Amino acid sequence: MNHPTLHTPQRHVRAPVRRLRSLALLAATAAAAITAVGCASIPSPKELDAQAAAMIKAAFRDQGIAKVDRIQQDLAQSACSSDKMPAPEAMQKIMQEAMATVKWPEGGKYLGDWREGERLAQNGRGMTWTDASTEPKGNGAQCYNCHQISKAELSYGSLGPSLYQYGKLRGVSDPSSPAAEPILKYTWAKIWNSNAYMACSGMPRFGHAKLLNEDQIRHVMALLLDPKSPVNTQ
Repeated sequence: MNHPTLHTPQRHVRAPVRRLRSLALLAATAAAAITAVGCASIPSPKELDAQAAAMIKAAFRDQGIAKVDRIQQDLAQSACSSDKMPAPEAMQKIMQEAMATVKWPEGGKYLGDWREGERLAQNGRGMTWTDASTEPKGNGAQCYNCHQISKAELSYGSLGPSLYQYGKLRGVSDPSSPAAEPILKYTWAKIWNSNAYMACSGMPRFGHAKLLNEDQIRHVMALLLDPKSPVNTQ
C-alpha cells in the first residue's frame, strides 16, 4: 500500500512569516515614532524645577502659625536639596554666611541649667499649626530624636553622633577656663546655625530659625558641657 508523504505546504508557512515580519516592522516604526515624539517633548531640568516648585506652592496653605513662606528656601536649603552636592566653593560660601548669622551669648555666658537642658532635649513640641505662638519659649529642642545624650535615656535616634560624655571627652573640666572656650564657641555656633561647620547639615538651625532663644540654648549647652551634668558624670 502506498502511503501519502506527510508534508506542510510551503504556502501555509510563508504567509504567517510574512505577516509576523510586517507586524514587527510596524511595531518598530511605531516605537521609533513614539520615542522621537517623547524625546522632543521632555521638559528641561529648569522647567521641571519650576513645575515642582509650583506644585509644592499649590499644595500648601497658611494654617495657624504655619505660613506658606516656610517653603521658601535660602541659599543653603536650595543648594543642599539639589540632586547634586554643592560645589566646594558653594559649600564654603554657605558655611561663611551661616557663621555670620551666629549671635554670641550676651555677656559671654554660655551655660545655663543642665536640668532645664534635659527637659528641652526630651521635648519635641513647637512650631506646628496647632501651637498658639511662634515664640521659642514654648518649643523643645528634641535632641533625643537624633542623638544619644544621657545614659539614663534608652530611647534615642541615631541620625546624629552620640553626645554622651560630650564635655568629658573634649576635656572640659572647667567651662569658665580659657582652655574650654574653643569648645564652648564651637558648640554654641553649631546649635545656633549648624551650617556654620557643615554646609548641608541635617541638624535644625535652632538659633537662626528662632526655634530656641538664647536662654534655652544656654540650658542645652549646660546639659552637654557642665561637668555636673549626668551626661559627663556617668
